[in-house]
Amino acid sequence: MAKDYYAILGVRKDATPEELKRAYRKLARELHPDVNPDPESQNRFKEVSAAYEVLSDPAKREMVDLGGDPLAPGGGGMSGAGGPFTMGFQDIMDAFFGGATQRGPRPRTRPGTDALIRLDLDLTETAFGVNQELTVDTAVVCTDCAGAGTAPGTHPSQCDVCGGRGEVQTVQRSFLGQVMTARPCAACQGYGTVVTHACPGCGGDGRVRARRTLTVKVPAGVEDGMRIRLAGEGEVGPGGGPPGDLYVEVHERPHDVFSRQGDDLHCRVSLPMTAAALGTHLSLKTLDGEEAIEVKAGTQPGTIVRVRERGVPHLRGSGRGDLHVHLEVKVPARLEPEQEQLLRELARMRGEEHPEPIRQSGSFFSKMRDAFNGH
Repeated sequence: MAKDYYAILGVRKDATPEELKRAYRKLARELHPDVNPDPESQNRFKEVSAAYEVLSDPAKREMVDLGGDPLAPGGGGMSGAGGPFTMGFQDIMDAFFGGATQRGPRPRTRPGTDALIRLDLDLTETAFGVNQELTVDTAVVCTDCAGAGTAPGTHPSQCDVCGGRGEVQTVQRSFLGQVMTARPCAACQGYGTVVTHACPGCGGDGRVRARRTLTVKVPAGVEDGMRIRLAGEGEVGPGGGPPGDLYVEVHERPHDVFSRQGDDLHCRVSLPMTAAALGTHLSLKTLDGEEAIEVKAGTQPGTIVRVRERGVPHLRGSGRGDLHVHLEVKVPARLEPEQEQLLRELARMRGEEHPEPIRQSGSFFSKMRDAFNGH
């Protein structure tokens, strides 16, 4: 009588492959000999493993649904759950970890990797954008073999060891029975074919190193550390595979006058104390040319004059940042006798000959005391 493999796994007859895998994974973890070394659990583990192998094979599952038993004597495949059976080692690993390793020969053509290059620019170039030529050294498709890796007029031949499968299988006896393992073929490195006559230009890799010139368009407003992506300009993959991307990392050189904070620019201007007191006009060279800066009379040290729309253009959207001019009042360290006399006269006229300490507005506790006293 045919065994009920669905009942062994505890699933319905319409269970999906994923449901079968989850059920087997759960039971295998409970019954694995490393967890339950008693003979009954080992027999149960063999039975569950046999049921999963049958139901995970579409042809064997169809036989079960028609009332047959692929493990019965004469049915092919394995013997009953109580006897020895052959199960692929990768099937057990897939069931435990949920993975699905690709079987068969691996392709010689594989995608390439990304490349990174540094680009140093001045503040003017990052602010307004620039078209910059770059010299890059990357892997490109070999022109002699067009990426095939073989000498002209030759082709890869089938591997005699694995017969083109890219893997070799071995059967080992263990406490589980006969376990089949599959490993990449060492003769062909898993490709299934062997390059007998390699291309002399690339040595069979299908690609060579070459230096070429590219033009990158740097947008206005780009900041230090940003990366510009050039799709398909990176390293060509082995076997002439599709290239990766090229990333251009922008580095902004320090400016002699301006410092940048986002899209705003900052600079410092030193003023004589007379100019700060009387007011004046400054001519400042900005990124756009000469700009007239008005300094009002009585300007104090640390005053910041804001010039709108004279910063860096916004990378996204319209408009620009601002220019912030920090004014520093310079006090002369030495005076001529006549200059000193004039300043003393000015101090006498303003009553500033004997400056007094600035009175504090009161501590926190004194303010609280006055509040309670009604002052």
